[in-house]
Amino acid sequence: MADYPQPDSQPSGTTDPQWERKLLEKLATASLSEQRARRRWGIFFKLLGFGYLAVFIFLALDLGGSDKLPDGKHTAVVYVHGTIDAGGVASAEKINAALQSAFEDKRTAGVILRINSPGGSPVQSGIIYDEIKRLRTKYPDTPLYAVVEDLCASGGYYVASAADKIYANKASLVGSIGVLMDGFGFTGTMDKLGVERRLLTAGENKGFLDPFSPQEPQQKAYAKAMLDEIHRQFIEAVRKGRGNRLKESPEIFSGLVWTGTQGVKLGLVDDYGTVDSVARDVIKAEKLMDFSVKENIAERFAKRFGADMAQSLVLKLFGEGPAVR
Repeated sequence: MADYPQPDSQPSGTTDPQWERKLLEKLATASLSEQRARRRWGIFFKLLGFGYLAVFIFLALDLGGSDKLPDGKHTAVVYVHGTIDAGGVASAEKINAALQSAFEDKRTAGVILRINSPGGSPVQSGIIYDEIKRLRTKYPDTPLYAVVEDLCASGGYYVASAADKIYANKASLVGSIGVLMDGFGFTGTMDKLGVERRLLTAGENKGFLDPFSPQEPQQKAYAKAMLDEIHRQFIEAVRKGRGNRLKESPEIFSGLVWTGTQGVKLGLVDDYGTVDSVARDVIKAEKLMDFSVKENIAERFAKRFGADMAQSLVLKLFGEGPAVR
């Protein structure tokens, strides 16, 4: 607030007959100055709000990435990062969309799958594997190489085995060719707490592997047979992808993980290399173009505070479905 002059009576000894008028002028001037200051601050905060909104929209629409492709031939890169599942950044939908865009671009000299994944859904991994094979048939002159960073295990290796060649670091971890289904059993805890389980089903196996009921031997055997079938599909895909480069041993399909050095010896990996070295020395196109489908800020916000948190908690408590990891 501005400090307004106080409308006191005419000071003693003052002979100016215009003092009241001058006082009113001072009050009016102070009031106008305050209004101007408020207006300026109002405009400032409005502009600041619009600026934040513009930045949010800019990021939400992924306008920060340049759509301009480099001149001449380039190496297309598709990043397979994190768990391979239907709702994540490494879903079959997003990876396949990126691969299709990469192969369709006439300036793509070759495609690199940059993999850093512990695995995930055998279904999602299989869909990506099949799409790679389809695209390689459709575009026979465009090679596709997998480059392993820290980890390429289970579903990650399932995907990588579809590539023409696999490159890794000596300390990378590869393999883990196996399938698991994990969960918890709470029957002992319920007995200690005096909690009674009341489960009603229509169909004798509808409560299949219910964590609050004793494990049925027949259901356990059925689940094991199902996992063995998925494991055979995984093994068949690896054998088909790697061919006679694979040096099979009793342990290679046991679920063990191997270093990049061991992977080269076993035929799980072809050679050592990075994204840059493969683009430069193998594909002969040093310019990299990232075709990965990225989550925008709105998707990340929704995932962080949305239903995925509840789903994650349920999965932690009650277990997951089959996973190649």
